[in-house]
Amino acid sequence: MPLSLPRRTAAAAALALAGLLVSAAPAATAVPTATAVPAPALAAPDVPIANVKAHLTELQSIATANGGNRAHGRAGYKASIDYVKAKLDAAGFTTSLQQFTSSGATGYNLIADWPGGDPNRILMAGAHLDSVTSGAGINDNGSGSAGILETALAVSRAQLQPAKHLRFGWWGAEELGLVGSKYYVNNLPAAERSKISGYLNFDMIGSPNPGYFVYDDDPAIEKTFKDYFAGLSVPTEIETEGDGRSDHASFKNVGIPVGGLFTGASRTKSAAQAQKWGGTSGQAFDRCYHSSCDSSANINDTALDRNSDAIAHAIWTLGTEPTVPPGDFYENTADVAIPDNGAAVTSTVTVSGRTGNAPATLKAAVDIKHTWRGDLVVDLLAPDGTVYPLKPFSSSDSADNVVATYTVNASSEVANGAWKLRVQDRAAQDTGYIDSWRLTF
Repeated sequence: MPLSLPRRTAAAAALALAGLLVSAAPAATAVPTATAVPAPALAAPDVPIANVKAHLTELQSIATANGGNRAHGRAGYKASIDYVKAKLDAAGFTTSLQQFTSSGATGYNLIADWPGGDPNRILMAGAHLDSVTSGAGINDNGSGSAGILETALAVSRAQLQPAKHLRFGWWGAEELGLVGSKYYVNNLPAAERSKISGYLNFDMIGSPNPGYFVYDDDPAIEKTFKDYFAGLSVPTEIETEGDGRSDHASFKNVGIPVGGLFTGASRTKSAAQAQKWGGTSGQAFDRCYHSSCDSSANINDTALDRNSDAIAHAIWTLGTEPTVPPGDFYENTADVAIPDNGAAVTSTVTVSGRTGNAPATLKAAVDIKHTWRGDLVVDLLAPDGTVYPLKPFSSSDSADNVVATYTVNASSEVANGAWKLRVQDRAAQDTGYIDSWRLTF
């Protein structure tokens, strides 16, 4: 995991709004579809911790034989890629190496696809395989790399026939600023990006003084991980230390739903956290973060075991869930300009012809073009004026655009009426507009 990136110091590039016409909202379109009751997902197998540890032992040996690290542009990184690729090739995956250049050196991403599944619904799991130059990077991030490798091999052993197409990725040059994953995402055509239903990220899952942190990005992915740990009676917390600093950010920034797990880096474990998770309060979750001591001795086996099993649980749960046809949706595609650091604007969809209340899983899909999305506050307003917050202001969220689907428990609201998307820009030097949004019942 790389260091934090600084907040912007200059205005973002202006978004081209020439010719933009702010028009009245068109009539909402309702598209009725059939409903289906999904069957339960298949149960995941136990991922053998001994197998995960064996991969870490190999990564340590590779680092030891190649100057003590597995960093971008170094022989240890290419040897790590070759090791993982050989395992996947032997297991029946279709693998490909993607090359890029960073800091004057050639880097590599490894992509592995499991045959079958719906090619228009891709579930992807990824981890960065590179270390910093100062050490072998066994927790950061041999742990996540080994965890998804062994999960992929478990898919092969089970000859899993998922409903979704399964894809795994090992990223290069993450420690230089998410270079590899950015390159992968930026070179995916928009049509291919839209096929990725979720990206799961695993960066540091075996910290020696571990916490159990879950990303709070996509609600469905978050729930999948929380349900798993709840079944173990292991409390979790929302992950904040690495937010935006690992490869999930590359996917999130283009509107792909993301989630993941993390056991902590250089932050200090509190007394309350030590009481519920064990370990030592007043000490970093990983005292060897980005240091030469991040070796095979720098792993908590219990955390590694639990998180590896959680990866498999997510792949089996999210990857084998059946296709459920979408419900009726109501959409507004009229552009609405968002004033810079100004008053809130709204866009309306009118729902009619329904009976009863809105569902507990009402989905609000928004597409907002904007040069600095962290400055935006986005809310859904029910017909009676009740406010459902969708996205808060965040001074550290430096990406552009808000392309996301939010799930809202609106079961207390009457379905019919004028629903509004409200957007406000709360800081200067931005341009943007609501491109479109829809409600799916």
